[in-house]
Amino acid sequence: MGNAKAFLTINRKEAGYRPVVDRVADFGEVEQTLNSEDRMLQASRCMECGVPFCHWACPVGNVIPEWQDLLYKGKWQEAYGLLISHNNFPEFTGRVCPALCEKSCVLNLENQPLTIRENEAAITEHAFSEGYVKANPPQTRTGKKVAVIGSGPAGLAAADQLNKAGHTVTVYEKDETIGGLLRLGIPDFKLNKNIIERRLNILKEEGIHFETGVEAGKDLTVDKLLSKFDAICLAIGAGVPRDLPIEGRDLEGIYFALDFLKQQNRVISGQTIAPNQVISAKNKNVLVIGGGDTGSDCVGTSVRQKAKKVTQIEILPVPPEGNNPDTPWPSYPNILKTSSSHKEGCERRWSLASKRFMGENGKVTGVEVAEVEWLKDENGRFTMKETGKTEIIPADLVLLSMGFTQPVHTGLLDNLGVKYDARGNVEAVKPNESSIEKVFVAGDVTSGASLVVRAIVSGRQAARAIEKVLNLKLK
Repeated sequence: MGNAKAFLTINRKEAGYRPVVDRVADFGEVEQTLNSEDRMLQASRCMECGVPFCHWACPVGNVIPEWQDLLYKGKWQEAYGLLISHNNFPEFTGRVCPALCEKSCVLNLENQPLTIRENEAAITEHAFSEGYVKANPPQTRTGKKVAVIGSGPAGLAAADQLNKAGHTVTVYEKDETIGGLLRLGIPDFKLNKNIIERRLNILKEEGIHFETGVEAGKDLTVDKLLSKFDAICLAIGAGVPRDLPIEGRDLEGIYFALDFLKQQNRVISGQTIAPNQVISAKNKNVLVIGGGDTGSDCVGTSVRQKAKKVTQIEILPVPPEGNNPDTPWPSYPNILKTSSSHKEGCERRWSLASKRFMGENGKVTGVEVAEVEWLKDENGRFTMKETGKTEIIPADLVLLSMGFTQPVHTGLLDNLGVKYDARGNVEAVKPNESSIEKVFVAGDVTSGASLVVRAIVSGRQAARAIEKVLNLKLK
């Protein structure tokens, strides 16, 4: 512990965001960076607690106090080496992770947690800029072949680990680019896609094969997959969005959030969208239904597309600000979160249930909503009750952002014959193993929609399960 009293003398200092007037004019990353000296001072605030709750809360098990100390001492290369030993892609989590570690930091008891996420991103950026990140292909190959289906964070993490072990890995992606929702689902203002390309170049140099525009189960049959590869890792995510089947759902102007976000990412990448397929918020009243992070991304994207007004509604009640006794430290708190997008111009409302879509000439013009209240029954469970108050929210564009229900069953999964759990996810009959021999699972396809950081650790776990089986065959 380099500076035992730093947490007493140095306050938390965040890098902050670019000015609103600047950032809404483009899709560049909104978050700024601190200089190296300030970043090292922030790392010095780590108390190196006897019980590192930050480590306990981190899904990938980052040894956070150790690399904070290395950063404070200016040992950037050693800090990166320790960071990458637990997390394949700290440049991703350093940008888009909700930082469960910070919420459990002991200093969060005083609302002054360590800037762990920003420090993680800073270490990784320093490592790339100084040339510490270099391709390191395995010296020998085992002769075993593994197919990874899906190139999101779970699939990439599994592929990276398996390739490092010397297996020959091919990643198949149904879309035209590698990255899954990292690439197409997260806006550039949160994760510039050059960051993904930079890592992909390393993975390719290390020997991983990538094939895009290939839909497993259709373009690549199940029989061919099973015969060609010694193991298959399913990492296709939870691709079925939750719908809102109420009156007027067939009106023009109602889209799933991901369709909206994917299209904008494709436009930024240089693709041309057919005029009759364009989803645009320009000069429109936009209503985002769903209060999560994806909904927030829709808000930020709509603002940049020059929407007339953006409203975001949520059926649940507004969370408390600051502290919530129902989710005490060191648990992740259920409190009001205000994103950079919300600060750019958005009306947020809670406890509203959508009753029907309204329209004229086949196009949506508004949504009738009902106010609801949440009451506890005799068993302590919350139940929803309408208060009787209704209103119509004007909307020319409605974006449904209510999460995902399960992976797509038709095609690959049904053809494989895998078992599903009660929620429709692929069941893991053993850790990361499906019901079909040599078919493994990683990420949202088995867990349901979750965080990037949880997808990464699931991919690493799937790789260990695959390696265990393949090593038995090699003996």
